Amino acid sequence: MDSASDNSEKKDAHIHASSTVHSYDVDVGAQLIAETDSSLTPQEASRLRAKIDWHVLPFMCIMYLITFMDKTTLGEAAVLGIIDGAHLTENQYNWLGTIFYLSYLVFQYPQNLALQRFPVGKWMSINIFLWAVVLLCHAACKSFGSLFAVRFLLGMFEGAVTPGFMIVTSMFYTHAEQTRRVGYWFLMNGFAVIILGFISFGLLHTHTAFMPWQWLMIITGTITLITSVLFWFFFPDSPTTAWFLTPEERVAAIRRIQVNQSGVENKRFKKEQFLETVKDPKTWLMAFFAGSANIVNSLTNQRQLIVSQFGFNGIQTTLLGCVDGAVEILAIWLGVTVLVPQPSIGRSYAGVLMYIPGILGSILVSTLPFSNKIGLLFSYWISIFAIAPFPIFLGWVSSITSGHTKRITTNGIVLCSYAIGNAVSQFMWQAQYQPRNHIPWAVITSCNFAAGIALVVLRFMFASENRKRERETPDQHDAVYIRDESGAEKKVDKAFLDLTDKQNHDFRYVL
Repeated sequence: MDSASDNSEKKDAHIHASSTVHSYDVDVGAQLIAETDSSLTPQEASRLRAKIDWHVLPFMCIMYLITFMDKTTLGEAAVLGIIDGAHLTENQYNWLGTIFYLSYLVFQYPQNLALQRFPVGKWMSINIFLWAVVLLCHAACKSFGSLFAVRFLLGMFEGAVTPGFMIVTSMFYTHAEQTRRVGYWFLMNGFAVIILGFISFGLLHTHTAFMPWQWLMIITGTITLITSVLFWFFFPDSPTTAWFLTPEERVAAIRRIQVNQSGVENKRFKKEQFLETVKDPKTWLMAFFAGSANIVNSLTNQRQLIVSQFGFNGIQTTLLGCVDGAVEILAIWLGVTVLVPQPSIGRSYAGVLMYIPGILGSILVSTLPFSNKIGLLFSYWISIFAIAPFPIFLGWVSSITSGHTKRITTNGIVLCSYAIGNAVSQFMWQAQYQPRNHIPWAVITSCNFAAGIALVVLRFMFASENRKRERETPDQHDAVYIRDESGAEKKVDKAFLDLTDKQNHDFRYVL
């Protein structure tokens, strides 16, 4: 009898021990909400989301606007005299666009590791500050070699911004809210194009010791420098430490995103999650999409040259460039606010629908008579719709990936592929193809079509996995115990155990 009792106690002890983990192995939100059962009413959740929006979204939107302004200064500089001022050939100019993305590629995964290791907001602030300094240095460059060096450094520091914003968006928002928020800060690219267009228009009328393109670098660099300081003091690192939330609101913010089944973050690199990511076929299909979807982004540096070749002068080209931004804003807004929320459409089909006008536009640019410059111009503007699927996809990535090491690894792979697509696409714009550029437009059309197919296949894979999980017996062990530094144990929901989407069968892939 005593022996049976002892065996039973040993068995219970073993079960309990197997359900106890150390606090550094789980999500940072676990300690904050451990053994709390408070729930939020829809009204409370809505008020909290509004507060987060007011304190987080403006910074992300302003920073992404400045990011794109800085990144596209090279395209604007093409009509502001940089090619003659720095004695560049056509091939050297293309290399300045490419080296930015090659640097972005090389440093992308190290940047993601740093974003996991250090406070997200602070790490981004440091990179933004250094980026501003490098951008100001552009104005002193008078040769290909010096511009090549600063463009390389610019790509290194820019690599922290997009993955950082993806992480922050996943920390503060539910899966249902993430795509729209990513869309909001990504569509600031369009506003950047408009603002930069007006700045360039004004600079074309300046007559000083500095060339117009040098003034452009000084203006954008100064704005970035000021923003980096504001970012350091006011941008949050996590909902667990956000300065604008009370202790009770921090708990509520974590509880609000519990539905994601993916937690907030974990500062410990987990090799098993890294290996799971690189072995997951979905990771590489997402990477394929990111690369092919960004071939069209080569228009960022080429758009001014393309429009001028239609037969418009420098001032006309600069002003018409503002319409590029308006079209991009419209396309992304339609995608994330009108199409994605429709249950029958979702992320994948929204991206495919945005590719339809994009592909049509790129075909028309290549086939319309070259004398029809108005038709070519409007066709070019329609082709910009193909930019919208990528921000839709960026908002989707965090909703289909769980486990913090897996998430930052996935982000790193996806953005490395993004960099590859942007880097190689610069070289298809060769002088021998001008002014019609049939080859570049054919490549853009083909890659847009391939990216659309990839979105459909991804949706099929995620839908199949969801159906499989729905047929499984629900996991009854919804919570385990965590042990903190003092040895005390607290019960916590498994949503905050830093499990991957494969390990947590309660996780559902958003379509």
